[in-house]
Amino acid sequence: MNTLLKAACLAVYVLALAGLAGLLPPGLSGTMQNIALVLLVIHALEIVVMFKQVRLYRGPLAVSMLLTLLFGLLHWKPLADEQKRAAGR
Repeated sequence: MNTLLKAACLAVYVLALAGLAGLLPPGLSGTMQNIALVLLVIHALEIVVMFKQVRLYRGPLAVSMLLTLLFGLLHWKPLADEQKRAAGR
């Protein structure tokens, strides 16, 4: 399910970029760009609010921040759940 939702996020971004390139009708283009912008703003706020969980990523912090910017809680929530499980052992 997580993979399907991540693919949906990527599809929104790809459609917004296609709209910027003039490959979509103007009505759909503007709508997709607005949706992508809203997603990016929400995910940027998630980076700030959930930074403790974003830092749990085993790779570079910049990569975790980028993944959170793209996918939001679909990235950091599994990290937080894994930490909670490990602490409960």
